[in-house]
Amino acid sequence: MSTDPRHYDIIVGPVITEKATAASEQNKVVFKVRKNATKPQIKAAVEKLFQVKVESVNTLIRMGKVKRFKGTIGRQSDVKRAIVTLAEGQTIDVTTGL
Repeated sequence: MSTDPRHYDIIVGPVITEKATAASEQNKVVFKVRKNATKPQIKAAVEKLFQVKVESVNTLIRMGKVKRFKGTIGRQSDVKRAIVTLAEGQTIDVTTGL
C-alpha cells in the first residue's frame, strides 16, 4: 500500500467566505487542504473528485491567531488553503452541499 494520501483525504472542505464567493466569478474555487499536500496532489484530487479540468493551483498557509477566552490564552490551528483555477466552462458548486 502506498504512503500517498487518498484524494478524499487531501481536500478537507470548501471555504465559504465573501472573498471565496467573489473568486468564483473568475472560475476559482477555494478549499481547505491538508497541511502537507502538494500542488500536484491537490490538482489530481480536485480533477478526480469533481471531474473538472484544473488549470492552476495556488496555495497559502494562514497562521493561527493567538486568542484569549475568559483569561485563558489559546492558539488557533494553522490552515492551508488552495485556490484552484478551473478551465473555461468548468464549474464546481460548493454552496449547495457536498
